[in-house]
Amino acid sequence: MKVRIEPSGHEFEAAHGETLLEAALREGFHLPYSCRNGACGTCKGRILSGTVSHKPYEAKALSGAEKAAGLALLCRAVPEGPVVIEAREIGVAKDIIIKTLPCRVARMERLAPDVMRLFLKLPQNDRLQYLAGQYIDILLRDGRRRSYSIANAPSADEFLELHIRHVPGGLFSGPVFTSMQERALLRFEGPLGTFFLRDDSDKPAILMAAGTGFAPIKAIVEQCLSAGSSRPLYLYWGARTRGDLYLHDLALGWAARHPHIRYTPVLSRPGAGEGWDGRTGYVQEAIAADWPDLSGFEVYGSGPPRMIEAAKGVLAQKGLPAEAFYYDAFEYAKDIVPAP
Repeated sequence: MKVRIEPSGHEFEAAHGETLLEAALREGFHLPYSCRNGACGTCKGRILSGTVSHKPYEAKALSGAEKAAGLALLCRAVPEGPVVIEAREIGVAKDIIIKTLPCRVARMERLAPDVMRLFLKLPQNDRLQYLAGQYIDILLRDGRRRSYSIANAPSADEFLELHIRHVPGGLFSGPVFTSMQERALLRFEGPLGTFFLRDDSDKPAILMAAGTGFAPIKAIVEQCLSAGSSRPLYLYWGARTRGDLYLHDLALGWAARHPHIRYTPVLSRPGAGEGWDGRTGYVQEAIAADWPDLSGFEVYGSGPPRMIEAAKGVLAQKGLPAEAFYYDAFEYAKDIVPAP
């Protein structure tokens, strides 16, 4: 079935049962996306003509009003005939090749009681070309996937670094914390996602992370440092308690050594005995308080969808253009309850 993207006019064919996003990526057209399972809403586009059916998705990712207005989740929308969609294409990722590769767990490091850092080693003659901020899908034996952001810069790619949050009963995180050992063999697909620093801009960038959303932000900062960039970077890392800032000293070191980097940690539930005298509340509120006019900024947000959704409204009120807000909304994988 023929699909045309507006406003670019690019056309491609979608196979029977293939989603619009799957077909676009297969044909080399990169559209905004993140989770690919109908949970985050990043891939939202408009159906200008034709009809689509949706595979199961979470209702919060696409409201009934949005659907009635012609919006669709491109990662779940299957064309029922020729369609024309309105979506923004991302040209910088067009030369990145998505691969399926084996890897070995070279090292494991406990960063916090519920955060494990994995260093994955690829076969000797393989390297993964990726953009700082992208993610990979770990391929499980039953065919399911678990997505994790790459936490190291492409310029330092001897290993792929992942930050794994322990989810009770998690199909991948559970074994990571209970039975996985170094030298374990894994398979993954990647790189995936369209979350990366737009380096054709010289606007100051606010980097907003929550929890293990720090992982892709870490890769972005380290890539900027490797490239010798002096672009102003304002890093805000939101967490519940001081212990959840699992690489706090690393971020402090960036700010201490590089005058163009500023680091602001924000705790939503600091413990009474932690002696925390820093910022409290929600990370997006801290940004809004510090920057009354965001019209000249870009914001890069990585964290759970509820944070991303809250930030959209809060930061827009401070003048941030919608097209200057780039985000990677993720949450723990779970069974999707079909939307009505």
